[in-house]
Amino acid sequence: MTYSIVARDKESGHYGVAVASRFFAAGAVVPHLAGGVGAIATQALVSPIYGTDGLALLRTGTSAQDVIDTVVARDEGSHSRQIHLIDAEGRAAAFTGEKCIDWCGHLVGDHVTVAGNMLAGPQVLDAAMETYQANTALPFEERLLAAMEAAEAAGGDKRGRQSAALKIVHDQDHPWLDIRADDHGDPLAELRRLHAVAQERYLHFAELMPTRENIHGLLDRTEIDRKIADLEAERKKTGRASASFATSVD
Repeated sequence: MTYSIVARDKESGHYGVAVASRFFAAGAVVPHLAGGVGAIATQALVSPIYGTDGLALLRTGTSAQDVIDTVVARDEGSHSRQIHLIDAEGRAAAFTGEKCIDWCGHLVGDHVTVAGNMLAGPQVLDAAMETYQANTALPFEERLLAAMEAAEAAGGDKRGRQSAALKIVHDQDHPWLDIRADDHGDPLAELRRLHAVAQERYLHFAELMPTRENIHGLLDRTEIDRKIADLEAERKKTGRASASFATSVD
């Protein structure tokens, strides 16, 4: 009862999942991501185990298709589930169970996959894929949002709208951006609003948080404020979001 996009930015290696549904809090159960590992969306008669166990398999170097083969083969309910994902090598794969509700299906592209069920028709996924692939000049998170908006304009979930989410990881396990509209009359518009708020300060601060490579992060509050101001000035100058900047502080 959902449509979603899973993608890997080829330039940066960052992963993202965006999802929308006429279902409460789809962002709580659909997206599963880890930096340098991969990204998964699990939906339809959703099994969060596809996400948690799928990430565990990806950490061992299992390919995207082999992850699907593994989680589907052991699940008696796989006929009613969807999963699509991208692994550490950028390989994408997808599965739609034969009992998922029409219209349902998936598309697999270069470092991107889209899937949905209970949709207005195949044009929903076509619009998402075409929009994502056509907007390579946009920052990664904006490409994902644009793809979801195009899918909604093409009909989206045929039951209506309720929730949406956008989650992005850089090279860490914790998300660089994780925004959700769990119960909203226009959830994708709410994601746009939250993204704009995040750009004011949060995404700049996210660039300065501790990482595995720099476990302390940046501790000097004066220096944090200065760097945030520098990042914001650079964003305004280039017209791009801070996704183009590094994810750790030397």
